[in-house]
Amino acid sequence: MSQSSVDPGAPPAVRSVGAATGYRPSATLPFGAEFRRQASRRRTQLALGFMVLLPLIILIAFQFDSGDDDNGSNEFSSLVELATSGGLNFTLFSIFVSASFLLVVVVALFFGDTVASEASWGSLRYLLAVPVPRARLLTVKLLVALAYSALALVLLAGTALLAGTLRYGWEPLRSTVAAQLEPGEGLLRLLAVLGYLAVVLLVVAGLAFLLSVTTDAALGAVGGAVLLWILSSILDQITALGAIRAFLPTHYSTAWLGLLSTPVQTDDVVRGAISAISYATLFWGLAFWRFTRKDVTS
Repeated sequence: MSQSSVDPGAPPAVRSVGAATGYRPSATLPFGAEFRRQASRRRTQLALGFMVLLPLIILIAFQFDSGDDDNGSNEFSSLVELATSGGLNFTLFSIFVSASFLLVVVVALFFGDTVASEASWGSLRYLLAVPVPRARLLTVKLLVALAYSALALVLLAGTALLAGTLRYGWEPLRSTVAAQLEPGEGLLRLLAVLGYLAVVLLVVAGLAFLLSVTTDAALGAVGGAVLLWILSSILDQITALGAIRAFLPTHYSTAWLGLLSTPVQTDDVVRGAISAISYATLFWGLAFWRFTRKDVTS
């Protein structure tokens, strides 16, 4: 566009770059449009659908448990017994069996697939040519991935609480690390556990997002984040590493158990939250730095 075709009344910044009249970078790629776009994708529907389906599968599995299996682990059997003693306990069990792997995969999927999939389809360069500023594109995609990850956690816990309460009743929360808690307080403890898990999973979110802007292979970004999380978990079990383990992103991943104890133990929870936020901020910062400087050809 020639300088003479620019609206004389446009702001100086617009006139200086010769942008089209009415163009505002902040108005490109609205959050709602990207949210709806991701909602129409099959992987989003399947991931959220499985969050609803998993508690129902566990509930059905419990109905076929005759209680006569003497070969099972006593510790796991006691957890199953606790899970069927009330809706809150069933929710806690569902979170417990999902936290170590399933939730990691789901969060890695939402963040690792978001940019890499655009590159693999060849649509990323067209988004930038709209033009959508690179920093805004990453910001919107990051916020949408955060929204869907939070929705996945809420769907898992909400479905488990509803199904468990309908089946087993509204009973006090029991666990192996605390005294019995009244339903009201037990619900607050569960919400605190869910909130802490959301913070811990920010590490996976940051790592997957960084890999997503680094590679054009969505599967590589998702799988890489999951594998690195598993590697960190394995290293955390090696006591010979000593104090080094405290710097691993998974070291405080089970600190949420302290939120169920009596009295509540928050020291590791605070350390874990600081560690997770620090790692996530570092990874997201690197992702923005990398993406705003890379040559996008796909």
